[in-house]
Amino acid sequence: MESTTTLIVTAVALAAVLLAVAVWVLVRLVRTRRMMQRAGLPTGPHWVFWGALLYFVLPADLVPDPVYLDDIGVLLLALRTLRRSPETGPPDAVDYRK
Repeated sequence: MESTTTLIVTAVALAAVLLAVAVWVLVRLVRTRRMMQRAGLPTGPHWVFWGALLYFVLPADLVPDPVYLDDIGVLLLALRTLRRSPETGPPDAVDYRK
C-alpha cells in the first residue's frame, strides 16, 4: 500500500513539473511573438504559432496528457520557427569601417 502511494505521488509530481515546463515554454513563445511584432520583425507563418497553441490546449495529443513532452516539443519547434523565419533572410552586412 505504501509503495503504491509513493508511486502515485511521484507520478503526480513529475506530471506537475512537466506541466510547469510546458506552460513556461508557452509563455516564452507568446512573449517572443509579441516582442518580434513590436520590433516590426516578421514572425513567420501564423499557422505555426496558432497550431502550437491549439496543440497545447486541445485534448488530442500524440502522448497522453500526464506526459507533456510532446507539448513541450511542439512549443519549442514553434519558438524556433518564429526566431528563424524564412521570410527574414540573412541579416544585412554592416560595414563598421566607415
